[in-house]
Amino acid sequence: MSVVKTKSQPVWQIVARREIAVRATDKSTLIGTAVMLAVIVGVLGFTAWSESREKSYELAYSSAASQAMVEGIAERASGIDEKVHIDPVAVDDADAARHALEEEQADAYLRPTAEGWTLVTLEDPDSELRDVVRQAVEAIVLAGNADAAGTTAAELTRGSAVALDQLEGDSELNAIRYVVGYALAIVFYFASIMFGMTLANSVVEEKQSRIVEMIAAAVPLRQLLAGKIIGNAVIAVAQMLVYVAVGLVGLSLTDFGFALPALSGAIGWFVVFFLIGFVVLSTLWAVAGALASRTEDLQSSSTPITMLLMVMFFGALYLDGVGEIVGSYIPPLSAVLMPMRLVDGSAAWWEPVIAVALLLAFGVALVRFAERLYSRALLQTGGQLSLKAAWRLEE
Repeated sequence: MSVVKTKSQPVWQIVARREIAVRATDKSTLIGTAVMLAVIVGVLGFTAWSESREKSYELAYSSAASQAMVEGIAERASGIDEKVHIDPVAVDDADAARHALEEEQADAYLRPTAEGWTLVTLEDPDSELRDVVRQAVEAIVLAGNADAAGTTAAELTRGSAVALDQLEGDSELNAIRYVVGYALAIVFYFASIMFGMTLANSVVEEKQSRIVEMIAAAVPLRQLLAGKIIGNAVIAVAQMLVYVAVGLVGLSLTDFGFALPALSGAIGWFVVFFLIGFVVLSTLWAVAGALASRTEDLQSSSTPITMLLMVMFFGALYLDGVGEIVGSYIPPLSAVLMPMRLVDGSAAWWEPVIAVALLLAFGVALVRFAERLYSRALLQTGGQLSLKAAWRLEE
């Protein structure tokens, strides 16, 4: 006789609490969480360090003319980029300059030409060095030409300044939104893969060891499925919230902290889409485990879900324009695309509401479909089942 609930709480809550306890103390989960946190902290720490540190470059010269120019660049460098410092380095000639570059005794060599100046580097130069040298040389040459003409550089350049008035968005903020959007897509993808495979494996192990037959005698399979999905969803969302919290705190400590107000609402929506999308996909992972009779079968039974996740992930990466807008409404692709559109600021306030409603409707239909497959396939141990065969089985 099936027991729907205990004296204190429904069976699904007991199953969910067990799943939470098992996952929260699982070594692989703890190690994976620690590694991901270390990566987030490391990336943000490196970003903060690289943005704040001063960069020093050795700029070589081999003639009196180039010496004057290099020294002029060194004087103007901090005014162009406060984090760049230029150290002049004297060499005998071009061959000596090449040797200095090869031996890393200089970062670049500046030499005059008939048309102006050439910056010689061993490989592609840092953008900071290239920009400082270019702007400083232009300013020095312009000042010299103005003096020769009996005027000033300010007079020569009067009226030539072009100011940027961007009516929509901010270029630096847009770049941050771009990175954050893809980071959220990656978090969704890997969380779905990691927790989904764990859920499917637990179903297969219970099925293979025949423990599930004893569980099914006491627990309705619908409540068993609900407990497993809810338990895994709680751990996944908790883990994701930790990642987001650490990421936001770390971002606030960098030069990009100004972007937090613009991102906070979108990240809140991401949590909503993550929860719904994760629950929907978890039902499919549970079905994949139920269709398999051995762990070896899981790779085959889970292939459709893996392909679906790849479509969602790469769709998020490559869809653009109208395709991105349409995809952000189509479940389950909307679980990834709509948060990305919210992050980049291209979605209106009402769009995620519609997308969530569609995702919920899709989720309800899919959960009912998956629950039927799960309850029919779970107790079948004769070999791997196809979706068609599982659907035709009697409950």
